[in-house]
Amino acid sequence: MNAEARDGAQTLLKCLEAGGIEIMFGYSGGAALPIFDALETAGTKIKFVLARHEQGATHMADGYARATGKPAAVLVTSGPGAGNTITGIMTAHMDSVPMVIISGQQVTWMLGKDAFQEADIFGITMPVVKHSYLVKDAADIPRVTKEAIYLATSGRPGPVLIDMPKNVSQGPCDAPLDAEIDLPGYNPESAYEIDSKGVDEVAAALGQAERPLILAGHGAMLAHAGPELKELAETARIPVCNTLLGKGIFDETHELALGMLGMHGTAYANKAVCEADLLINIGSRFDDRIIGQPDKFCKNATIVHIDIDPSEMGKMIKPDIKIVGDAKVVLTALNKQIKPLATESWLATLEGYKKRFPLHYKIQGGLKMQHVLDVWDRLTESSSIVCTDVGQHQMWSAQFNKTKAPWNWVSSGGAGTMGFGFPAAIGAQLGRPDDVVVAVVGDGGFQMTLFELATAVLEKLPLKILVLNNHFLGMVRQWQELFFDNRKSGVDLEGNPDFVKLAESYGVKGFQIKRPADIEKVLTRALEYTDGPCLINCEVVKEDNVFPMIPAGAALEDMITEKPRHKMEKPTGST
Repeated sequence: MNAEARDGAQTLLKCLEAGGIEIMFGYSGGAALPIFDALETAGTKIKFVLARHEQGATHMADGYARATGKPAAVLVTSGPGAGNTITGIMTAHMDSVPMVIISGQQVTWMLGKDAFQEADIFGITMPVVKHSYLVKDAADIPRVTKEAIYLATSGRPGPVLIDMPKNVSQGPCDAPLDAEIDLPGYNPESAYEIDSKGVDEVAAALGQAERPLILAGHGAMLAHAGPELKELAETARIPVCNTLLGKGIFDETHELALGMLGMHGTAYANKAVCEADLLINIGSRFDDRIIGQPDKFCKNATIVHIDIDPSEMGKMIKPDIKIVGDAKVVLTALNKQIKPLATESWLATLEGYKKRFPLHYKIQGGLKMQHVLDVWDRLTESSSIVCTDVGQHQMWSAQFNKTKAPWNWVSSGGAGTMGFGFPAAIGAQLGRPDDVVVAVVGDGGFQMTLFELATAVLEKLPLKILVLNNHFLGMVRQWQELFFDNRKSGVDLEGNPDFVKLAESYGVKGFQIKRPADIEKVLTRALEYTDGPCLINCEVVKEDNVFPMIPAGAALEDMITEKPRHKMEKPTGST
């Protein structure tokens, strides 16, 4: 191909590659045909993965980014193709995941005229993207592409949409590939400036604290602040709890680790929050799942909030000390002032809570999700990349699958997207082909995107799919049992397929676990199988509940650690 004779689609792909995009997930269609053709003609090394549904493609890109820290691209056609990405874009937006979505679009002169497969995807996605573009001039493609990648990956990351009309992508483009970014008012570099006054205030507060606690969130992960966080915790002897998406930024097997806090967090993490006199929040947005009742959250503590996004300051909890900045930069400055603290008594109290309120389950009474996950964690030495769907299995996985390193936990947090876990695991396995990746899914969520088994087979991925099959929408059933007099409405998954036979029809190796005695043997065989994906169907008990639990809208002090013996009031907060 003549280097000077290129069209808009070829220009787009060359610019994506120059911006660091190595992989693209998608599904073809008419309005995107020029871009799909450019995958063959542009001469880039971008790998394209054909999903079986556009939602699956976005979740694959999401899982890739969460497991690698690098952005991926999504390519879909116009109208329904673009519309099918909304759930995946929303999921990435809620959890600050970098992604570039390219949607084909009707030709520019037909925009707004209800042409075939036309939809205003620019407008539809506006609430769930960090930024979006509708490209009407091919000369803008290099600038728009460079800006999209920069926006997606800088500051607080997020998904960016590029809507590309067909006449723009297939028309000529002679614009230079290396364009200048033009983003007036967007200055993420300011997050790397040190707030010396704020750092001094935190250091002074630490000097006065007797019961300090660190809350590590996803923002600390995105900032690659693990080493600085570890230095702070170990130097000052401060215990650390983490959010669901902060799993792995601080080794959960560390003596100072308390695990996850919040609605289904560990009892000792929640008790630590209730009794702390200083809470240092590093990169968590204080979401409703961890704070319970805002007016009671850490009511006796000085609250420090460190976050890169100024809009999070005071949104849920009003901090006593706030620092807007990159977590790694802030902690680097803070660590220069930190000395060992006298926290022996505080740590002893928390160690007592660990012994008094351990995570536990009964082996008797049938196959338990907790037991399966606990054995998996032991067999893999807490080193596998765990990608979960949403529901009871997600919470039990967060409890029993310890995460020792960053980027090893992939789960939908803010959006709580069922159907996420399996395609996200495909993306994670593609991003880290030499690591053990497991998709922990329930029978409900798995059926929403299980057709991506074809994608996993075609890519020859050694992915493990752990189906924790209780024939219920388990978390909703739990709420119905506890708060709605056990009226089971819309939760019985009667008609489930035989997942092993279904997997085998796709060419996936199938395993079955029905008894506790079979767990270790079957999981060991699954781990040894590397010729492609394998599925392990676990016929777990139908009705079991996740504890500890804090009812929605209740305070952390209202945590229950076992099934209550009295009728509970309907929750006032979000489910």
